[in-house]
Amino acid sequence: MIRIIRGYMIDITGIILIALALFMFTFSSSIKDTFVIPPSLLNLNTIFLSILIEALPFVLIGVLIAGVIQIFVTEEHIQRWIPKNKVMAVIMSCIVGALFPACECGIVPIVRRLVVKGVPIHAAMGFMLTGPLINPIVIASTYMAFGNDFKIAGLRMGLGFLVAIMVAFAVSWIFKGNQFKPSIISTHNHSKNQSLSKRFWSMLTHSIDEFFDMGKYLVMGAFLAAFVQTYMPAKSLLEAGNGPASSLFVMMGLAYVLSLCSEADAFIGASFSSIFPVSSILGFLIFGPMMDLKNTLMMLSVFRFKFVMVLLALVVSMVFITLMLMQSFL
Repeated sequence: MIRIIRGYMIDITGIILIALALFMFTFSSSIKDTFVIPPSLLNLNTIFLSILIEALPFVLIGVLIAGVIQIFVTEEHIQRWIPKNKVMAVIMSCIVGALFPACECGIVPIVRRLVVKGVPIHAAMGFMLTGPLINPIVIASTYMAFGNDFKIAGLRMGLGFLVAIMVAFAVSWIFKGNQFKPSIISTHNHSKNQSLSKRFWSMLTHSIDEFFDMGKYLVMGAFLAAFVQTYMPAKSLLEAGNGPASSLFVMMGLAYVLSLCSEADAFIGASFSSIFPVSSILGFLIFGPMMDLKNTLMMLSVFRFKFVMVLLALVVSMVFITLMLMQSFL
């Protein structure tokens, strides 16, 4: 127990020291006067901190929910809730995800715990893809971002749900088993006979474990996203999007690189509406919450490399094909 507490203290102390260093680096005028800091490095630091500040609250919510699932949700509960029929399991998971307010980085630890508890991988992917994309908060922000017009919000919800179902079905055909990395140990819940206070403490302990396990990959993903945004300007991407297919690829690539929170990405997407067609804007709004740079890295910490790469390819291809086919109707 003492060793665990010491480990947490070392992790927390390290995070605090890094945060203080970044704060001083960003805001201290004396440091700026002493060292000649390139503007690009300052921009990198600003983008990195903004991504972290935006994502951390959702990760905290996600790990708390993951802790609740680990301690209070049993395998028997999962077996009762998830239909045995594969088709019904995928549809139900997508519906539940659509009603569940979660960000794309906060949902990874939740999905991890659900799979550990026995949720089939295809149902877990349906939940993971719809949760950050078409939950009520995201739809409301999309509605407001596009001038209180429900067209884009409705298309995002309908087409996103369709893509999620197709990807989840494809996963069910291609993969069997939980697809965890060998280092991920499926822990079972043995706390059913404990008192409520002990179970609550166990929930907090699991949440802390999950936070530090996921947090380091979030930090790495945020840094990579900030680095790419700083040294590969969006202008160079925008110049490449001069046709329907290329503009769609550009906007999907931009969504992946920017790694925006799904609750706020609609306002960025709306700023491109005068440059790109509706299909490309929808590509930005649908693809980003499903897969981006930081949540790809977080998934790689949990699932096998092959599984994550195939999932990424499935999402890219399904979003692209669906929007290209729907282009004449938009």
